[in-house]
Amino acid sequence: MEDWLTTYEAVQLSGYELDYIRKLVRAQKIIGRKWGQSWQVSRKSLLEFLKNREKQGEKRGRKPKQKASGN
Repeated sequence: MEDWLTTYEAVQLSGYELDYIRKLVRAQKIIGRKWGQSWQVSRKSLLEFLKNREKQGEKRGRKPKQKASGN
C-alpha cells in the first residue's frame, strides 16, 4: 500500500517550497495524485528523489528552505 502525503507535508519533509513540490509532480520527478480538491505526493517517490538528489550533489535548482534560528 502506498503512503501518501499532502503537499504541505511534503514541504515539511523535504524542506522545498510548495511551488517546487508542485513542479516536481508536473515534471513527473515524483509521483502525485489528485485526491478530491487536494494533491497528494507519494512518500516513497519523494524520499527516493531526495536520496538521488543528495547522491548527485545537485547544485542547480531551488534549495531547501533554511530554518530560521531563534535568537
